[in-house]
Amino acid sequence: MYAKRLRGIELSRIRKMFDIQGKDIINLGIGEPDFNIPENAKDAIVDALEEGFTHYTPNNGIEELREAIAKKLKVENKIKRSPDEIIVTVGASEALYMCTQALIDKGEEVLIPDPGFLSYNACVKLAEGKPIPIPLEKKDFRTKPETIESLITKKTKAIILNSPSNPTGAVMEKDDIKAIAELAEEKNLIIISDEVYEKIIYEKKHYSPGQFTENAIIINGFSKTYAMTGLRIGYVTGQHEIIEELLKVHQYNTACAPSISQAAALAALKGSQKVVDSMVAEFKRRRDLMFNRLKKMGMECNKPAGAFYMFPYVKDEKSFTENALKEGVVVVPGSAFGSNGKDHVRFSYATSYDKIKEAMDRIEKIW
Repeated sequence: MYAKRLRGIELSRIRKMFDIQGKDIINLGIGEPDFNIPENAKDAIVDALEEGFTHYTPNNGIEELREAIAKKLKVENKIKRSPDEIIVTVGASEALYMCTQALIDKGEEVLIPDPGFLSYNACVKLAEGKPIPIPLEKKDFRTKPETIESLITKKTKAIILNSPSNPTGAVMEKDDIKAIAELAEEKNLIIISDEVYEKIIYEKKHYSPGQFTENAIIINGFSKTYAMTGLRIGYVTGQHEIIEELLKVHQYNTACAPSISQAAALAALKGSQKVVDSMVAEFKRRRDLMFNRLKKMGMECNKPAGAFYMFPYVKDEKSFTENALKEGVVVVPGSAFGSNGKDHVRFSYATSYDKIKEAMDRIEKIW
């Protein structure tokens, strides 16, 4: 009755955790900033409504927003893209789906990080491709170029990278990204680089493979940087011929991103970035609290350099998740992010400092 491509596709275990409610529940499973969108973005939405800016926009997004994104890419990421090489999307999720639909044929292989964001696996399968896990280093969740090279076959079509990482918070090193970019050129592979957490970074620096190769498609958005998750606004950029193909999927799938969300994104991008700096500083404060508490408990955990996730080893993820829930704390089992995540759990520190403090008190009771 249903399409065969849906076999093996499971509903998100993250969303299941997202939906758990309760008066005394502290949800550390939610991966979205608990901040308000910037005031100038709010004003832009109100202005857009009052001016009647509630109709279709060009398929690839309003020109002024694409020009602002192109400027941002050039100045911040050292990537030269024209506005015509950018598509504004319904979140980074649509951008990822577009890439796999436009690039992957049945049976072709795509290398994906393991542990890694669960949409990578699902989107490749929905394109009838074959996801091939890249086992990340246990010690620091490093994505090693030599590991990727060892997994490349004649069927390999693309490599998905994610830095900073969901779920580990790891930030890739410049040398590793450059080596993977060179490998992609040598083997004529496409890199799909998910960079939605690029601004939420602490001790390290963000580097994009787009700096080192034209074989990179960059996915980014406004959801994490500006706390706009519900506005569903992102973008994708690549070489002109790739964008032409992606536009075919986008045009018949969503037509265009929401007009008022585009107005909000433009205001956020062109306005003061102090709001982002303040948010990142608070995330760092929360990260330090959570990491120090887990370390004090004796839990094995890497200190994340970016995003707002921690991925400790808990010995038995099923038992830990169940016991944590009994204490009123929601976490996501590590195996939701791939077999290499088994017996870890993902904590999100995108909730208040006081709630994290209370959650750690409860976790300490079961550890």
